[in-house]
Amino acid sequence: MTISSMRGANAMQVLEQSVVVFSQNYLPLCQVNIKRAIVLLVTDKAQPLGFTTEAGWQVHSSNLVIDVPKHIRLTITSNERMWKVPPVNRREVLRRDHHTCQYCGSGKHLTLDHVMPRSRGGSHTWDNVVAACERCNSRKGNRTLFEAGMQLRTKPKAPIHPAISFAEQFWIDMQGSLE
Repeated sequence: MTISSMRGANAMQVLEQSVVVFSQNYLPLCQVNIKRAIVLLVTDKAQPLGFTTEAGWQVHSSNLVIDVPKHIRLTITSNERMWKVPPVNRREVLRRDHHTCQYCGSGKHLTLDHVMPRSRGGSHTWDNVVAACERCNSRKGNRTLFEAGMQLRTKPKAPIHPAISFAEQFWIDMQGSLE
């Protein structure tokens, strides 16, 4: 099997490329590598989408030449697993906050801090728990942000479904490429 690009790249560069996969309802779901896209196209589980002007790649085997576009749409319905909001715990909060203190940006000696202290009626929920370094957590203590004179770098919120996150970023990138 040989791979050639319609833009003149070599086969190894083409194999490193990715294809955006859309649902039957035209919602961007994820990116897959070229090999996975070929399997979806050959097994009729996906079809090419032609709303972009960019070509794609041609893949040649001994008896088949297939055009792999940059965007494909699934033709099958997938019973996706139900996605649940993960529990509020240290690992998930650190992941959401990119392992950085939400007060100073440090990545060392991280703890969890309740923005509104629990002793003052704050809850252990996604919108009230942030990653904080020991120094900032100690400095804030049992006070509110206003009382401690501190500010959050980002507003805490619950994680969103990965497909929604991908779709948001995809449309932002598409808008940027059209300008």
